[in-house]
Amino acid sequence: MPTQQFKSLAWGILLLLAAIWGTSFILIKRSLVAFSADEVGALRMLTAGIVLLPFAISNIRKVKGRNWGSLFIVGFLGSFIPAFLFAIAETQLDSSLAGVLNALTPIFVLIAGALFFAQRFTKSQIAGIVIGFLGTLFLMFAGANSYLNNFNFYGLFVVLATICYGLNANFIKFNIKGLNSLTITSISLSMVMPIALFYLLLFTDVPNQLLHEQAARESFMYVSILGIMSTAIAMGLFNKLIQITTPIFTSSVTYLIPIIAVIWGLWDGEILLSGHFIGMFGILIGVYITNRKK
Repeated sequence: MPTQQFKSLAWGILLLLAAIWGTSFILIKRSLVAFSADEVGALRMLTAGIVLLPFAISNIRKVKGRNWGSLFIVGFLGSFIPAFLFAIAETQLDSSLAGVLNALTPIFVLIAGALFFAQRFTKSQIAGIVIGFLGTLFLMFAGANSYLNNFNFYGLFVVLATICYGLNANFIKFNIKGLNSLTITSISLSMVMPIALFYLLLFTDVPNQLLHEQAARESFMYVSILGIMSTAIAMGLFNKLIQITTPIFTSSVTYLIPIIAVIWGLWDGEILLSGHFIGMFGILIGVYITNRKK
């Protein structure tokens, strides 16, 4: 492929991936119209697992015995728990703010690597972590009214989700060998999908809601898009981007996702004032400093 076409393909995939992941937060918000947070989390896992099931079946022979337990941990830590945490957070947190807080993920990848996998910090990385956390605190203290005396504890659910992502990324890197990203994603999600299905059937009224409530069917459409687009298709795009570009280029999606999330939030009538933007700026600057090359 000619160089110019190669670059155009890479940029196209990057922008599409940012658009899909940046839209996740408004989709969660729409899903919560008719469903509770736990129902949204379980439905997201169910739809994503169903879509990826054919890939899991086709790659199942690649998994050795010692990797089965690790793949279950990946599915539970990297997908299942965050799906519930994000849904809980957005019951009291604007989708745009959830999207910005999600940008903390690379920082927690670094912190988890240092704490549990013997990775080392540089001085600039420490500075970036401090700035990112200060931005996070400022964003959550701004609250719905942008006053610094109204701490929004629901932002902590997003922070917990990004901690899960950070632990999961390092766990995959150091504990799972010989499997490509599509195999890891499809099989790990297929392993936790039955838990979501049993939860929905035994502890919720979702089947009855879908039969009798129009609002539930509309919310199910949004959560299905969330599961299919933001997990199945997005992971395929992400894998392709890693193959044709560098990790530095791929990581730039981190900075684009909050922009898309904020645009969707403003379009949906969410109000962001000066305190929110200061916090957002601090988080993005912190992530940039933490990940930049010397």
